[in-house]
Amino acid sequence: MVTSILVTGGSGMLGGAVVRSLAEAGHRVRSVDLRPPAEPVPGVQTHTCDIRDADGMLRAADGMDAIVHTASALPTYSDSEIDSIVVGGTRGVLGAAKQAGTPRVVHISSTAVYGLPKIVPTTESHPREPVDPYSRAKARAEEVVEEFRAAGLRIPVLRPKTFVGPGRMGLFSMLFEWAEEGRNFPVLGKGDVRIQMLAIEDLVAAVHTVLDAPIDVADDTFNIAAGDFGTIREDFQAVLDAAGHGKRVVGIPARPAVAVLELLQKAKLSPVYGRLLHKLLADSYVSIDKARDVLGFVPARSNRDAILRTYAWWREQRRGAPVPAGTGRTSREPWRQGVLSLVKAVF
Repeated sequence: MVTSILVTGGSGMLGGAVVRSLAEAGHRVRSVDLRPPAEPVPGVQTHTCDIRDADGMLRAADGMDAIVHTASALPTYSDSEIDSIVVGGTRGVLGAAKQAGTPRVVHISSTAVYGLPKIVPTTESHPREPVDPYSRAKARAEEVVEEFRAAGLRIPVLRPKTFVGPGRMGLFSMLFEWAEEGRNFPVLGKGDVRIQMLAIEDLVAAVHTVLDAPIDVADDTFNIAAGDFGTIREDFQAVLDAAGHGKRVVGIPARPAVAVLELLQKAKLSPVYGRLLHKLLADSYVSIDKARDVLGFVPARSNRDAILRTYAWWREQRRGAPVPAGTGRTSREPWRQGVLSLVKAVF
């Protein structure tokens, strides 16, 4: 039975949610991160440590029944940082687990490992076809997982779609800010592509599921995503409607916009990175049948529920205190809009 759990990246958006949920469920929880938690949870031990620090991770893993590995880099990091944190960090965490005798590690991967698949819904059997530094690092981290699985470590792997919820800013803060200011919001083309996301509460529930499941059942790879999702136009329009200004989602010519945004991103004048741009040009969703059939996991929230709940949280935070300046280092911060902050004037 899993009773004591180490969470890597415990001060991050996802890691913090996992820490709180596990502590509320009565588990003994230990958190490891480079940064102290923004909202410490009573009873949770905190370790300040880089997941690539072998000695520090071994101390953190000592006596734990399981590790939930949420620590990662963001696509906004440099290529070398992404590789070092995602791949090297995963090797460090799994090495510490093996040396400490921790029998189960839940590895949070990403559907980014599929790249830009033409087959939807995409199943777990689809080959890893990464297309950028972030997705390549996530794919290589899964190769590290396979090495340690072959050596006897039991490692459930969750591949979530982009998750949203209270605490999430990043690029979503751009949509929320424009909506709050009473502006229309642009989408590529007609905005009629179906883009699946995930409520953070459902991802946390999936973590609980693979921690509680018999290890022979959980020791596999599972897509985790919303079961109910619409088009990007529908989901973004729900935010504009909630803002109450009568504004609309506005389609813009896709190919010219992508070309301009790619140039701006290369010049570091826009935070919208290439894989995201191309993902928004076609349907992007995965099958969650395996998680349902094998684990009994069923997501509770739709795309729209998750986005609107995040927007409501964002509005409350905005009323309570100034929005912090974005650095792109964490999902808790708004990303710098760059030249796009000027473009919004025409919407």
